[in-house]
Amino acid sequence: MSTPGALDSLVFDNRFTAELPADPSTDPGTRQVHNAAYSRVVPKQTTAPRLIAHSPEVAELLGLSPEAVASPEFAAVMSGNAVLDGMDPYAMAYGGHQFGNWAGQLGDGRAMALGEVVTPSGQRQTLQLKGAGPTPYSRMADGLAVLRSSVREFLCSEAMFHLGVPTTRALSLCLTGDKVLRDMFYDGRAGYEPGAVVCRVAPSFIRFGNFELFASREDHDLLRQLADHTIGTHFAHLDLNSPTVYSDWFGEVVERTAEMIIHWQRVGFVHGVMNTDNLSVHGITIDYGPYGWLEDYDPGWTPNTTDASHRRYRFGNQPAIAQWNLMQLANALFPLVGDADPLQEGLERFVQVFNTGWQQMMNNKLGLGPVVGEEDHDLVVDLLQLLPRVETDMTIFFRNMAKLSLDPQVDDNTLLAPLTDAYYQDDSLEGDVRTDTIAWLRRYQARATAGDLAGQDRVAAMNAINPKYVLRNYLAQLAIDEAENEGTFDLITELLDVLRHPYTDQPGKERFAEKRPEWARSRPGCSQLSCSS
Repeated sequence: MSTPGALDSLVFDNRFTAELPADPSTDPGTRQVHNAAYSRVVPKQTTAPRLIAHSPEVAELLGLSPEAVASPEFAAVMSGNAVLDGMDPYAMAYGGHQFGNWAGQLGDGRAMALGEVVTPSGQRQTLQLKGAGPTPYSRMADGLAVLRSSVREFLCSEAMFHLGVPTTRALSLCLTGDKVLRDMFYDGRAGYEPGAVVCRVAPSFIRFGNFELFASREDHDLLRQLADHTIGTHFAHLDLNSPTVYSDWFGEVVERTAEMIIHWQRVGFVHGVMNTDNLSVHGITIDYGPYGWLEDYDPGWTPNTTDASHRRYRFGNQPAIAQWNLMQLANALFPLVGDADPLQEGLERFVQVFNTGWQQMMNNKLGLGPVVGEEDHDLVVDLLQLLPRVETDMTIFFRNMAKLSLDPQVDDNTLLAPLTDAYYQDDSLEGDVRTDTIAWLRRYQARATAGDLAGQDRVAAMNAINPKYVLRNYLAQLAIDEAENEGTFDLITELLDVLRHPYTDQPGKERFAEKRPEWARSRPGCSQLSCSS
């Protein structure tokens, strides 16, 4: 009998591998895999696995005790050195459009699902290791991950959850004791870096690209099998016997995706690599590669060096890219639906859900309450055109809007005072920009005073949606520097703790809410990143 909370108490119900066809080959070499949804794999053994961080909340979700997490067996399993009874490790087959171009078969090149756990509360969660070695889908790569990218993935997964953004979770971060060769910026200056493995957790890791691959090969039987599995397992409230089940399901994916993007725009998150293989059918954020947070409000910014010239995945383009990606999913599902009209209706639903939800979200950020006609739309649009005229920290600006006086009698300097911390240059708010900013603030005062929220209710509502703490790019880099250069992980732990309460003032933690320092403006890891892991 297993002890409650122990590793061997995890209940695996590997429905994905049980219901869908497997790659008949066990050849570990890279290849094209046909007529299969996945390939069974074996994690790569590591030299000296060591747990350096974990999420107690995710461990509790899975039913794991603190003692289980602290055990050597936990580090062994979560680094790929051991496989528990009941696990059925596999790598999924999928394709995708990368930067707008069809890339063919991609698949889990450096990720391996250990299996699906049924939690004590009855939820289904897939445990997946990122960086645990090669798979048939690794192409020219080694399937491994380095510490810097793993720290970023671990911290961001949990930070996004606590921000209220739909996301995959991160259970653990382990060092492997091995070195991994990487060329961070693809400039011929490769070097060895510490290897690491993150254990990611989600209901599933099924992406738009899973369906695209089978549709592109006209493997409609497997396409239908995958759709039926996905709906039956994860969207069980839909009736698989309904003639409209596939279009109904697509409509739900559309709505979830729109809601996720609204959250991204709310907190200033930029995914950086919104390929169709990086969008989840669950409407959750997956694959934290070259992501970033807006420091200054710049809708044209992308953190991805690979996208630096075209800026396809820039902050302001994320809603349009999400809809474009949904169109590719609709194309993949067409053989099952047989009629373009309901799929087109789903795509139009994206516009409706996003536009309505985005406007209400912006009203909430500004403490305006329910949307009132075109007046509110114009007020928001004018603000977002005003902010980029001077370098303005998005997070601080919206957080400090709650401190703004609504008294129309206050002088201009007093009116502006709560916002000065948000500007990167002390003397930037001069001339026409100052005049236009004050004019907008006076319009805002009048609208906010006429709204349903007033006084402390307004402040509380705004502080509940505008975070004080986000995983600023330079903060993640400082944690990486400490881990790589000093071999200590205290800053990772401290950041994880601060980011658990992003909407709450935390005395003594003010340094984590400060603007990007000047030294981080163009430093690698603080400004832009590559897809290199």
